[in-house]
Amino acid sequence: MKKQLIFFFFFFSFTALVSSSYFSPTDHYLVSCGSRDPTIVDFDHRRFTGDASKSAASQFLTAPSPGRSIELVDPNPAPNSSPLYRTARAFTKPSRYAFAIQETGVHHLVRLHFHRFTNSSVLESSTPQFHVLANGFLLLNNFSLGNEKKDVVVKEFILRVDSDKLEITFVPAERSNFYAFVNAIEVISSPKDLITDLAQFVNSERNERIDGMLKSSFETLYRVNVGGPKVTPFNDSLWRTWVSDDSYLEKSGENGATTLGDVIRSSGRIQYQAGGASREVGPDNVYNSARVIKSLNDSVPKSNITWVFPGINESGSKYLVRLHFCDIASIGPFSLYFNVYVNGNLAYENLDLTLITNSLLASPFYADFVIDGSSSSSGSLTVSVGPSNFSLPHAVDALLNGVEVFKMSSSFGSFQGEMCAESVMRSWRRGNVGVVLPLLAAVFLLLTASVIVQRKRCGVAGDTIGWSRLPVDVSEVNLKHPGLQSTTAGKL
Repeated sequence: MKKQLIFFFFFFSFTALVSSSYFSPTDHYLVSCGSRDPTIVDFDHRRFTGDASKSAASQFLTAPSPGRSIELVDPNPAPNSSPLYRTARAFTKPSRYAFAIQETGVHHLVRLHFHRFTNSSVLESSTPQFHVLANGFLLLNNFSLGNEKKDVVVKEFILRVDSDKLEITFVPAERSNFYAFVNAIEVISSPKDLITDLAQFVNSERNERIDGMLKSSFETLYRVNVGGPKVTPFNDSLWRTWVSDDSYLEKSGENGATTLGDVIRSSGRIQYQAGGASREVGPDNVYNSARVIKSLNDSVPKSNITWVFPGINESGSKYLVRLHFCDIASIGPFSLYFNVYVNGNLAYENLDLTLITNSLLASPFYADFVIDGSSSSSGSLTVSVGPSNFSLPHAVDALLNGVEVFKMSSSFGSFQGEMCAESVMRSWRRGNVGVVLPLLAAVFLLLTASVIVQRKRCGVAGDTIGWSRLPVDVSEVNLKHPGLQSTTAGKL
């Protein structure tokens, strides 16, 4: 029953989608922040427009009062640095960019570029730490490059946009000594087949089909080209970056339980079909490389290839795991059968790619799985492929081409746990909650001491005032919405 249920999901996904020969986004905004140049060409030959230029991009920035935003220029850019990271725009108060949306009701890719460089003399005494909001979503909370290992960080989100305007708001962490900044912004409407409504929910107790993906939004955490080199935005029709899988492979385990597999690459044509994965779902450079397990003799290997992705352990959060498959290794149809595991749980048994792709080799498709963050007891997500009971000797016995991992937005539009966009803005309007609550506690203590002293002066004895310390570590969302709960498994 489990196998039939999962196969129905794969078959539906394959037959319901329509592939496009060429994708041209309806909404396509590339903004270089803090730049006065009308056109900035990045290393991938894309043309960004400076938000401080006299061109149309200047209308995107909303900064009502003078001094709210500051143009920053890196005084000592590295010779090999991208032109995008030589300027930035900083904000000392909440400020936003507004983008007119023509294609509503679909997901949009939103990329925020951040680069660490020397502060302007105007902000040298301040710290870059801030929140980022977008149409009610809380994208980043108390974000700081100090917490990042790299000098350049690109945060990508896939947001469902139902209104005719997308507003991206930058809010400093506190009213004083903190500021927000951004180097570049991308807003691109996605093809309709990038997100489909069905997925497979997998944990140790259940393996069932769920819907509701089209109503969700996503933060990209990992995008990996299995068996192949890094894929740059220049070679991806949605301008994504796919990194090599080398650093995510689990090393060979005891008794051969884990293997690195064999890398295989194909120079042949990828057979995109209507209903399968399109080039926008995954480019040629992802589907023409893979890691495989091969049987070289009369026996079938008893080992799996496993990839480990740290940091997938936030309780109450859900994650979408997308696996890409394209059989570029078999010499004929109906010879490749294997199992797929997510967090050690059997996600698909006896997967036969040619049965799904109408017996056509080198024809790609993808499968979506949803997991709970709490199901990753080790704090990491694991993905494995390995031989099944149907695997054959002298054949390919497992294969994987690509992995993507996304964090799903909560029921109240947050990617940051129990914090939400509304609480961030309320906190700013009142003054930072971390300052207000201790101040109230201090006032309360002073008033209490004053009453005790006065009572002693009046000769009152044997009567004390009971009090409890004011809680200063309660999150804003719990103060304002104590009944908020995360979504549960099932219909999302």
